[in-house]
Amino acid sequence: MAGPADAPPSGPPGPPRPGPGTGLGAERETGSEEGSEEAGAPGSGRRPAKGRKVRSFWKELPILIFIALVLALLIKTFLVQAFSIPSDSMQNTLQRGDRVLVDKLTPWFGSKPERGEVVVFHDPGGWLGETQTQDSGPIAEGIQEALSRVGLMPSADEKDLIKRVIAVGGDTVSCRRGEKVMVNGKALDEPYIFPGNTPCDEKPFGPVKVPKNRIWVMGDHRQDSLDSRYHQNLHNGTVSVDDVVGRAIVVAWPVNRWSALSVPGTFDQPGLSAAASMAPSALGLAGAVPLVLWRRRRQAAKVRGTAD
Repeated sequence: MAGPADAPPSGPPGPPRPGPGTGLGAERETGSEEGSEEAGAPGSGRRPAKGRKVRSFWKELPILIFIALVLALLIKTFLVQAFSIPSDSMQNTLQRGDRVLVDKLTPWFGSKPERGEVVVFHDPGGWLGETQTQDSGPIAEGIQEALSRVGLMPSADEKDLIKRVIAVGGDTVSCRRGEKVMVNGKALDEPYIFPGNTPCDEKPFGPVKVPKNRIWVMGDHRQDSLDSRYHQNLHNGTVSVDDVVGRAIVVAWPVNRWSALSVPGTFDQPGLSAAASMAPSALGLAGAVPLVLWRRRRQAAKVRGTAD
């Protein structure tokens, strides 16, 4: 029989006694372990644990510069490139010193220059003549050459021109004194011509049949542009499509002159394309063939019916 000493204590049970591995002491130990794992976490205010050193910004800077230069080189080679306007031949569309961005991507997919586009092209041979280069010193020339390779500056010895495409392969283009430029018998309304200039009074030309894969180009400042009109001794003044770098799509600098270089509406007029001018006759022929065949079948059927 149990005595008083063996009886269970009366009243509600008290809090459990801390044992090994539990209680406040254990919570402190656990908290210290978690704190050691989270040391160095962002915003923790603690120093990073050993073996997790953060790379110095100055060590990463050369890598970032290298990546930026590679990307710039790829963009210049395959996407867009900046060109500086060196003359007044495209006024007022482009001013001397403007920077334009040239689309170099679409030609990779077979796109060819179209009428009305402003294009940059390599000197076909003698258009620029012998230009005198200024000696700015080896250091400055080296910096310019390095930046030009990634498209951040124009090359000092770059021989490129910028003009507007007036006619493409297969077109016939001409212009008489006192008249407008004619493309495939259609007169061009050219609001982009420099104020006070005439379409071609200072240098009438044509008619010129533009060969396949070549273009006829003219500057918007007609009285200050040595364009296709002045080089007809070489390929009748036309430029090979292979010499075209790309289409100028936007004036990027200065900021107050930012604008898109769109194709004027006069180049969208009906019948301007040489192919389009032949379309009605081609469609007529295509429609006549089934009609002729149908009539022949009817006549053949009548002949067979009579014979029977």
